Amino acid sequence: MKKNIIIGVGELLWDMLPSGKRAGGAPVNFVYHAIQAGADGYAISKIGKDANGAEILEELKKNKIKFLIEESNLPTSTVEVELENGIPTYKIVENVAWDDIDVTNETLNLVKKCDVICFGTLALRAKKSQDSIMALIDAAPQKAFKVFDINLRQDFYSKELIETLLKKSNVFKINDVELALLRQLFSLKGSDEEICDKLLQKYQLRYLIYTVGDKYSVVYSPKDCTLIETPKVKVADTIGAGDAFAASFLQATLNGQPQLEAHKYAVAAAAFVCTKSGAWPKYDRKKIEEIENGI
Repeated sequence: MKKNIIIGVGELLWDMLPSGKRAGGAPVNFVYHAIQAGADGYAISKIGKDANGAEILEELKKNKIKFLIEESNLPTSTVEVELENGIPTYKIVENVAWDDIDVTNETLNLVKKCDVICFGTLALRAKKSQDSIMALIDAAPQKAFKVFDINLRQDFYSKELIETLLKKSNVFKINDVELALLRQLFSLKGSDEEICDKLLQKYQLRYLIYTVGDKYSVVYSPKDCTLIETPKVKVADTIGAGDAFAASFLQATLNGQPQLEAHKYAVAAAAFVCTKSGAWPKYDRKKIEEIENGI
């Protein structure tokens, strides 16, 4: 059976955690979790001509993440991460390799046959990467899922950029903290549910994924709305949980699962990721199944 081609384009970096450095970046996290769900996953980004860059490529290979990654004269990105009750905060510096992403014939050809392309605001902070990523999004097939994981960090976003990406996407992933910022930025009125519903309709989205941490998640689509409470698990950290949710949901959807079943699997995968440290934990199918069966 043909595997779905799932691409993450944007930041690739080392998360400098209190426990040591871990490879990450939301788009490549998304790819990792899509691979765990059975997809053919590719990361598109850039690294520096340095030891951190060479190491991160080895980490991608070790985790069976395929990639189209060029070298930049800028350094490979590292991000300082602090954890408070398992919730991360990030200190992200500018002028790093993923600010320098190019469009190549290779990346264009790959994107033209993808089933899913995932992107966020962060990697579009620099004009060069912004132009390149916009071009890649536009090159994806019309039927492909174009996933906008809003991923607001520091001040690396604007109202105009968010609006542009909403118009280019057909799947929108947002959490409660990000929705509160969006309320202010766009002067949105009404309950969270009303705002999500308005966004779904206004931007003609196929899905809107709304997560509220350890409380619940809602998946909106033109034909359905499913709400599932978040299972209670012992949290190591929440890094990569949202990426696991979105990747698992879309992979299950592509494989023909109804929305509720795909949502249940996504919740279980995200909850499992929370029990492990870092964005790319080794998957335990049995444990995920146990969580899913308890939903």
